[in-house]
Amino acid sequence: MILTLERRPERSQWMAVLSPLLAVTLTAIVGAVIFAAQGIHPGRALYVYFIDPLTTSWSLEELAVKSSPLILIGVGLAVCFKAKVWNIGAEGQLTAGALAGAAVPILLPTFQSPPVLAVMIVLAIAGGALYGAIPALLKTRFGANEILTSLMLVYVAQLLLDWLVRGPWRDPNGFNFPQSAAFEGWQVLPHLGDGRLHLGIVFALVAAMVLSVVMDRTLKGFEIKVIGAAPRAGGFAGFSANRTVWFCFLLSGALAGVAGLCEVAGPSGHLQPVVSPGYGFTAIIVAFLGRLNPLGVVLAGVVLGLSYLGGEGAQIDLGVSDKTTQVFQGILLFFILACDTLILYRLRWRAAAARG
Repeated sequence: MILTLERRPERSQWMAVLSPLLAVTLTAIVGAVIFAAQGIHPGRALYVYFIDPLTTSWSLEELAVKSSPLILIGVGLAVCFKAKVWNIGAEGQLTAGALAGAAVPILLPTFQSPPVLAVMIVLAIAGGALYGAIPALLKTRFGANEILTSLMLVYVAQLLLDWLVRGPWRDPNGFNFPQSAAFEGWQVLPHLGDGRLHLGIVFALVAAMVLSVVMDRTLKGFEIKVIGAAPRAGGFAGFSANRTVWFCFLLSGALAGVAGLCEVAGPSGHLQPVVSPGYGFTAIIVAFLGRLNPLGVVLAGVVLGLSYLGGEGAQIDLGVSDKTTQVFQGILLFFILACDTLILYRLRWRAAAARG
């Protein structure tokens, strides 16, 4: 007997719902095996990783802080992937938005009034969108693969950031550390409460709700779905695939840029050689785990935010490597893609062919 995949006559609605839950469950099981192989009690390890971060008000605020950029970027990527536009460079667009927004407090440190934050946000949106426009232009004008171009531009943005914070934008009073001067006053996102929770979570939730309406209730949302599902039919309907590519890259780039600003004007309060721990790449998992639905991305963003927070707790309490978070995220992405196969295919046992 051999196990084979048999194509379903139509998509399985049950598996479309159960696939993310099955992927998370399988990830937890494999994670338990990994911890056991390291000599760590699996039950305690999974508790530290997934449950302990939900037990205090402080950790819940930290979870919201880490989930905000994932949600912001994830909802933009969900729109892209729905249209079969493969923006893999959100990390670079995040960095570009952070640089554009941070230019105001770094170059105009005495600019301290309510409009300064609005200017920073607008510049971050423009910076992320313009950086996203580069792969859009290369794809629509020259037919270049957007996966390669958007991914390679990530490293260009990161090297530019590294050069700036070690060179022209380095804090002259920072004892030679590679970072900019600290942002102050109106240059920092307002905090919600006494902890580190800031306005970024509001931006994330508003973006998710607005894009949910756009995708479900507007002609633009219908156009994106049609271009992604049947581009030839979309062409007959008068929808432009090139316009959709531009819209998706500009939208996702703008949201990634806002996420970048939220990082530098929120938790860190200055520019440094690393803006994020890989939120732009992790948001790819968030988009697929959320079923490419903006509201589903909110829940998926919290789950992946928990992986970052739990990973930090595991380093402290269990002494595991800081790469544990990346391992869990990689396993989760693998199981998401594997389980999604069951939406279109079912498993069947078949008798092996007799050999003559």
